[in-house]
Amino acid sequence: MATGGRRKSNRVKEKETNWQERVIQIRRVSKVVKGGKKLSFRAVVAVGNERGQVGIGVGKAGDVIGAVKKGVADGKKHLIDVPLTNSNSIPHPINGDGGGARVMMRPAAPGTGVIAGGAVRTVLELAGVRNVLAKQLGSNNPLNNARAAVNALSTLRTFSEVAEERGVPIENLYA
Repeated sequence: MATGGRRKSNRVKEKETNWQERVIQIRRVSKVVKGGKKLSFRAVVAVGNERGQVGIGVGKAGDVIGAVKKGVADGKKHLIDVPLTNSNSIPHPINGDGGGARVMMRPAAPGTGVIAGGAVRTVLELAGVRNVLAKQLGSNNPLNNARAAVNALSTLRTFSEVAEERGVPIENLYA
């Protein structure tokens, strides 16, 4: 009887996750070893909760499912917080770099939607940004573009943070 109660409590501890995962890219990669080429898979995965947290992860394994699982775990280790405005946009224009890729982002009015392409669009949607204009510049490598988008989002600052850094009241920023 006691074991039945113990099993029940374990089920209660299992919590539902609100994290979403999206695979950005899966690529077959090979390593040259003594016996020939050893094939494996690399998965680039974006993880986010659509409420201001997002991360990019890369996983490699002998099968696709294993690579995606490792990518999700890596993405959760590299989460960043994104400050969002009331209209689910970003507070100010920003640029980000990642490898040879550059990403430019600008806030947009409510109802505009996410105007971005490829990996940048995926990262923005998983971060919870609903109204933004974004452009990929330079490389079109999905991993570097995703990293550039995360770099841009991580350098965003809110008005209250800027006011605190400058040591002035927030009302003086609008003047």
